[in-house]
Amino acid sequence: MSSYSLVVFDWDGTLMDSTNGIVSAIQGACRDLELPVPSASEASWVIGLSLESALRRAVPELTQAMLPRFLERYRIHYLLRDPDLQLFEGIEPLLGELAGQKIRLAVATGKSRVGLNRVLAATGLRDIFDATRTADETFSKPHPAMLHELMQELDVEPERVIMVGDTSHDLNMAANAGVHGLGVAYGAHSPQELLGCTPQAVVDTVPALREWLLSRVGV
Repeated sequence: MSSYSLVVFDWDGTLMDSTNGIVSAIQGACRDLELPVPSASEASWVIGLSLESALRRAVPELTQAMLPRFLERYRIHYLLRDPDLQLFEGIEPLLGELAGQKIRLAVATGKSRVGLNRVLAATGLRDIFDATRTADETFSKPHPAMLHELMQELDVEPERVIMVGDTSHDLNMAANAGVHGLGVAYGAHSPQELLGCTPQAVVDTVPALREWLLSRVGV
């Protein structure tokens, strides 16, 4: 059994219950610009990618000329729901338990740096993470750059790293970076899609995530 010293978390749909907010923001911006509105499943599939990459997939009719206006409307819709977004129940104490065991913690997210900093401040979690990477600082998932950069910054070998995420983009990034992946099935992608990425496991609740991680971490 592997013993991990660095746990890297995706943010949206893994730590924060924000999947529905992102889907609604994409759909709302489409309505505002009179573009075809993707289904909830189509919009949720792209969560975890950088925003522009996600929109190219979810809204193929969106032209480059329309992009600035679309992004403006997307952010308005998202920020209207932002005060209601919460961490999944049990996530904050889990992070505290891991940090208490001297496990290094990091975030690799499709959010922008501005967006991640905002939610880190709002949740009070800024200081619990040893390092973070966002999609506007490096390559978007599933490219392995985020994980490579985090491992280099924190001086951790790939065999001591586990990437936790709710999408195939997270798990494929882990595979591309040569690290283990752990899927959580309470976010954007189905258990079947997560299992198709051959992770170490797929868990369906935060308590199950806690049990799995705490039995496999150590300095």
